Amino acid sequence: MIHQAIWKPSNSISYSIPSKIRCESRTDTVKMKPPQRQQMGLHTGRDPDVKKPEWLRQKAPQGQRFQEVKESLSSLKLNTVCEEAQCPNIGECWNGGGDGIATATIMLLGDTCTRGCRFCAVKTSRNPAPPDPMEPENTAKAIASWGVDYIVLTSVDRDDIPDGGSGHFARTVKAMKKQKPDIMVECLTSDFRGDLRAVETLVHSGLDVFAHNIETVKRLQRIVRDPRAGLVMQV
Repeated sequence: MIHQAIWKPSNSISYSIPSKIRCESRTDTVKMKPPQRQQMGLHTGRDPDVKKPEWLRQKAPQGQRFQEVKESLSSLKLNTVCEEAQCPNIGECWNGGGDGIATATIMLLGDTCTRGCRFCAVKTSRNPAPPDPMEPENTAKAIASWGVDYIVLTSVDRDDIPDGGSGHFARTVKAMKKQKPDIMVECLTSDFRGDLRAVETLVHSGLDVFAHNIETVKRLQRIVRDPRAGLVMQV
């Protein structure tokens, strides 16, 4: 006997054919989304939607005076915080600004720091190269040739040196005063790990201004600074 199977569609299945399908355009989709506003900076509180003023935008450094200062520093193997920290105002300062007198902040003790603060662009290393013994004399020669009346000396942190580099600082100040006795010298120092003897060495070097930056408020110290730095020690 031959059995014939007859297939019947189930009554539970229904089919629906739309008479017209409407596709939203990309423009319609974008319009439906509400505008999203960027959040404020986590620590700065700056509104990212507010444009910076034009005077903050600096042109690329150039000019004859800029090149002269750059070549002078390079020939004497001197470092500046202007270059190492990638300061945007380097062109204005080295070209003389409004008064026509070129200025630069000499960075002593090499171009490599033993600390790593998050806000700073200077190179870091646990074991940087030893300080150049000729740096104090070369710095004095460069500054004397510029003919400036005021100069700022600063340095990287050198936790690998027993006195933190204060002796090197002092020798530089004395060499500059010997070359040009009437020059005003400001020393913007590191914290010398809180060693007051190192501070005393520099104070008696003949400097005119002793300066030190605490960089930021207490609550942000651990966020932006190297753990070896501390507001309490600095103050």
